[in-house]
Amino acid sequence: MDFEIKHRPSYSLLEVRLSTNESIRAEAGAMTYMSPNIEVRTIMRESSFIETLGLKLLGGQSFFINEYAATQSPGIVGLVSAPLGDIAHLSVTSQRGYIIQKSAYVASSPTINLDIKWQGFTRGIFGQGIFMIRVTGIGDLFINTFGAIEKKTLGQGEEIIVDNFHLAAFSDTCRYEVKKFGGLKSTILGGEGLVLRVTGPGDVYIQTKNPAEFAEWLWTLLEPYVRSRSR
Repeated sequence: MDFEIKHRPSYSLLEVRLSTNESIRAEAGAMTYMSPNIEVRTIMRESSFIETLGLKLLGGQSFFINEYAATQSPGIVGLVSAPLGDIAHLSVTSQRGYIIQKSAYVASSPTINLDIKWQGFTRGIFGQGIFMIRVTGIGDLFINTFGAIEKKTLGQGEEIIVDNFHLAAFSDTCRYEVKKFGGLKSTILGGEGLVLRVTGPGDVYIQTKNPAEFAEWLWTLLEPYVRSRSR
């Protein structure tokens, strides 16, 4: 697949140049622009309605994705994600797939399969759920991050601990365990909730910004205005 990731790292945009009859699938709402000859088809993300419903309820993703196909002649599609940050290209092979955060998915080849992989402590501690999507198949996968991307390559048995809000993706050759951060007191007062201990071999993709912390910071700016308007 011929593509270019533009405007990195803060305002990344994925431009895919499709050959005649070539297609790409993308998250609903990701399209920014496209050639007039691109044909759009909305499809279910999973192979069955029940699986799709599970993805909606557990993963928070949309029921459908859009498939963009170049008909009669080559064309281009511009795709973006909601968060301000980077887009990464991951090559999926029969030997290596990926586990990605539910919100990280942007686009993929039609030959890529998306499955739910859930791990957590009864939907998370204090409302922090960890919902993952397992990516398999052969083809191209594009993920987005909030902020820049830090890639860590782990050797056999090498470990790293990552905050769940900072973890974007990791190779499915890795093993992982979801843990509380410290004891109960540090979980409540230390600004952390859940972390993942990831063990190699494989690659780990970390986003440099925490969306939960950003939302809290944004609320400190909005709260005085909201309170003043509600009086």
